[in-house]
Amino acid sequence: MKLDEGMLGYFREMAGEMTERFGISRAEAVARINERYGSLEISPYPDLMCHELPEFWAYGAYYHADEEGRLPTGDADEDIDFTKLSIRPLPPRDSPVWTLKDE
Repeated sequence: MKLDEGMLGYFREMAGEMTERFGISRAEAVARINERYGSLEISPYPDLMCHELPEFWAYGAYYHADEEGRLPTGDADEDIDFTKLSIRPLPPRDSPVWTLKDE
């Protein structure tokens, strides 16, 4: 995915949110982001997805929706039981979405 500097910063912030919130490595966060959003056509900053904070998209790259089709969004999530959310499987290690080495 080709990104301008603004969108690259936005996605870096999303990866940072994932490492902090989910306790995963930066390499895993980037792989999950690449897998989930890498096929999208992203416009220069501010792309339409910038109408939401990076954490909104981070949750969608990490979790599957709950039984009601809801994903946490990073703001008012008190009615979502995180213990019942399933985590998306890791992308295969030989996939091109792994662009960083594990720390």
